[in-house]
This record gives sequence, C-alpha cells and structure tokens, in this order.
Amino acid sequence: MSSKSGRTGAAFFIMMVVVSLYVIVAFPMDFGSRLWNNPAEWADNPKSVPPVWTKYFSVTDKVTHTIFNAEEPSASETASGQTFQSYSFEIDYNYDEFPTFISWSISEVTFNERSPVISLSITRPDGKEILLLRHVVPGPSAAESFPITRYEETPFRIFLSGDSTVLFNVSDFLKQEFGLDIDSADLRGQVDEAIFGVPDETGTGFSVLKGTYIVTTTTRLTHPADSIGQVVFVLGGSVYGLMGTDSQGRDLATGLLFGFPIALLIGLSTAIATTIIGTFLGIASGYLGGKTDTIIQRASDVMANIPLLPILIFFAFIIGQKLWLVILVLIIFGWPGLTIMVRSMVLHANSSQLVESTRALGASKMRIMFRHVLFQIAPFVLAQMIFFTPGAILAEAGLSFLGLGDPSIPTWGQILESGFSTGAVYAGYWWWVVPPGLLVVLAAMTFVLLTLGLEPMVNPRLRK
Repeated sequence: MSSKSGRTGAAFFIMMVVVSLYVIVAFPMDFGSRLWNNPAEWADNPKSVPPVWTKYFSVTDKVTHTIFNAEEPSASETASGQTFQSYSFEIDYNYDEFPTFISWSISEVTFNERSPVISLSITRPDGKEILLLRHVVPGPSAAESFPITRYEETPFRIFLSGDSTVLFNVSDFLKQEFGLDIDSADLRGQVDEAIFGVPDETGTGFSVLKGTYIVTTTTRLTHPADSIGQVVFVLGGSVYGLMGTDSQGRDLATGLLFGFPIALLIGLSTAIATTIIGTFLGIASGYLGGKTDTIIQRASDVMANIPLLPILIFFAFIIGQKLWLVILVLIIFGWPGLTIMVRSMVLHANSSQLVESTRALGASKMRIMFRHVLFQIAPFVLAQMIFFTPGAILAEAGLSFLGLGDPSIPTWGQILESGFSTGAVYAGYWWWVVPPGLLVVLAAMTFVLLTLGLEPMVNPRLRK
C-alpha cells in the first residue's frame, strides 16, 4: 500500500470483489443455462442495438426500448352478463425514428364458461384508432374441465410487426383513413411506420407522427371468476440498457456482470492450486536432491513442453466443454515453471546459516523445508501467485474465444467469441466486443499492479 501501483491494484481488486458478491447474491446460480441461453427470456428485447447512453451523442432522438405491463385492468364495465376489462398504456412518442418492432403478449388467462375474446387497438395522436387484432382464447378440449387456464407456463406472444392479421388490419386502416390502397403483403417491414406515422407526399413512405399514443387491450369475460394474469406491450427501441444487446437480444450488461465472479473463480483457484503444487514440488526437489530432484525436474521439463491447446481440444472433444475442465488443465500444466524457479532458490537457501544451524540441532527435513525454507521464499511465492492470476484469466478468455470454453456460462471470453463468430466486428457492433475486451484487460492489470506493489517485499533493494 506504500506505492501508487499497489493502491490502484488494491482498489480495482476490491471493486471486482464487491461486484462479484453482488452477482452471487442477486443472480441465480443457474443464470447461464436457465436465463442467458434461453431465447424466450430475451424475446421482448431488441436485437443488436447499442447502449441507451449513445443516444445523447446522436443528432436524432432514438427510440428508447420500453416494456409496458399491467396485472390489473385500468377500467372495468359489466353489461348483459359480460365483463369488459381494459388495460391501457400511454406512450409519449416524441422520437425522430420509428420503433424497431412492436409486440404484445398475455399470460395466465383463466375462464370458467366461454373463451374470453381479447382485442388490441392503438389510438393515435391524430385521433384515429387502429384495431390491430382480435384473439379468441382456445376453448376446452374433451379431457378438460373448468376452470381452465391458458398461457400459464409460456405467455401467448404476437410479433405485431410481422403478424399477417395485423398486416391486413393496418392495410384496411390506411385505405379507409388515407385512401391508400396498399396490399398487406407490401406492408411487410413497414407496419411500424404505418402505425406510428402518416403517409408522405409520395404516398409510398411515412413520416413520424409525434404525440401521445394509447395502447388498449380489451377483454370480454363471461364469468365473474374469469381473469387475465398479465398484459405486456413492447415498444422496440434502437437503444437498450447500459451495454446494449447481442444478436439474440440478450442484455450484455448482465452477461458482463456475471463474468466478474467467473473471472475471479478461474484466476484465484488456478493461481492458488498452481502455486501450492509448484512450491511444494520445488522445495522437495531443491532440498531433498538425488533421485527425487531428478524425477521432479524431468517431469517439469516434460510438462512444460507439452502444447496446451491440442490437449485441451482433445479433452473438450472427449469430455465436453466444461469450465472445470479448463481450470483443471490450466492447473495441471501451470506448475512446472514455478517448480523450476523455487528449486533454484531452495538450493541457495540450503547453504544459509539458518538452515545449517537448524539441521545441526536435529530438526526433521519436513520442518526445515516448510518452517524455515518456505518462509524465506514466501514473498516471492506470494508475488508469483498473484502474477499467475491474470495469466489464468487471459488463458480462459483466449480459450473461450477459440470456442473451447463452457458455452453454458457467460464469460467475457464467451461474449467476445459470440461477437466475432456472428460478425459483430465487421457490422460495427462495438458495444459487443469492446467492453468484454476492456474488462479482461482491467482484470489482468489489477493483479499486475498488485504484483508491482509487492515487488519491494520480494526484492529488498527496491525498498525506499
């Protein structure tokens, strides 16, 4: 802590630990398999859009991705034994662009007599109303009995921007209100523009109609116990969240956050295990000598010259792409270098007066090795352990980038690999590639700075 590099490294390390603890508490442990790799979890998100803060650097006001949801109706009315419930969302649309998409979903529809009829409409700022769709909930089958619940596990979701019924209804709206005879098939890709705009002078395009839009979902229920769990309307934006989204609509901010504890797990577990193995074998080799020294050194030479990548490819093919496999391989092939360095330091320590005096007093070999020799080289070993940590983090990121990591867990290397494999670099999706790369560098630099701060402990000549 007496050096700037040491203080900076300690601050970065504390930040990584705090973020990791937050992720462990706030995120489920099966986040990767249950959420990150589940396309349904990100179905309401826009695909491959930049972070929301980038709109402040744009000359146009980009659409902010917004999800409207309601569990209780905003209005309810009973007439002729039927109940009409309305779920309304008000959108202040003052953007310079059209939405990238719009979608609508309902969940947990329960009925006791007849199937509910649900309709969706939008009232525009110019007072015109568009009936987008009318949906009848599927009725009971022969094996079912009332009450019946539909869309309980998976919501009923309609992608309004491409639904054929919506295309037909919008085409009919344009013909009645503006006299435009546009076939519904020709509207594909322009539905959002027709809903949130007005025809231009040419009659072939649309300009943005700014103002307040009211999205209304109306349900017709025939029994007092009938209900709807949730209504959701999604206004797809061209910007999203703190770090944007990938091609599957996944929130990159959550993936980057989840990478913090994974990076610490890989780096610290690999560094600690590698240091323990390398230190123990190095002390045993240097102090015991003889055949023990020869066996350990020849084993170190062999392991140090085995190429890591082909071995990992082989094990990944046989066992599968697992995170624990990457950690295990890094440990198995990471100790030889430290063993060789520790051996040379132990050979020098053997001739010291402390070791000679202890040996003359009759101390056992184990006591001398791990009570006296180890403590003489402990500062160096500690510095090496910290220095091994960024190497392990970079190794995992590199292996994941090559497609050899665990695909079920979002790591920074996995996010980089998915960005390169889907062409994010060539498409200019910098938010998909730059942040994970910077986090890998930041994590590595954190432990490098800690190592620099520990140098005065290892080398007394550097002490002021």
